[in-house]
Amino acid sequence: MPSLIDSSTSEFEKVITFLDEELHGLRTGRAQSGMVERIPVQAYGNTMELRGVASITIPDAKTIQIEPWDKSVVKEIEKAIIAADLGMQPMTSGSTIRLTLPVMTEESRKRLVKTVHEKAEEAKISVRNVREHLREEIAKEEKDKKISEDEKFRLQEELDKRVKQWNEKISVLAQEKEEEIMTI
Repeated sequence: MPSLIDSSTSEFEKVITFLDEELHGLRTGRAQSGMVERIPVQAYGNTMELRGVASITIPDAKTIQIEPWDKSVVKEIEKAIIAADLGMQPMTSGSTIRLTLPVMTEESRKRLVKTVHEKAEEAKISVRNVREHLREEIAKEEKDKKISEDEKFRLQEELDKRVKQWNEKISVLAQEKEEEIMTI
């Protein structure tokens, strides 16, 4: 039966991975490819992520450079970047698109920290949802007489310990991102 809790590890890891990707995409004081790589672009009759139609490089700490593999999608990439409302205007020369990060103010940093905390709370809610699903599974196992009542309480206690560990990981990720954002 401990395999039920052990098998749920992948579900908890998915929550952490998703949070990590979400936080990676948040703007800090430095340019990062993660800020733009997941922007949806209309290309070839489909919606694709920007990283699927162009190479993204960081030539310096304040610039993101985007070079489409096909010059015919430059206008679509510009539209997608503007629609993403990143607070940066694309500058195009030929088929190269450059985004220059504006200087972050104290107010914008605090707004980003608030967003980090919101995303961390969403991740904790996802962890709680996984926990509740597992609690239901444990209760069902006991109801079906597959485990004893003592075993049910032991499993629930172990589950609570695991959930606490995953929530701590979420808090650490959020704290690291907050420090990165607030560093000038």
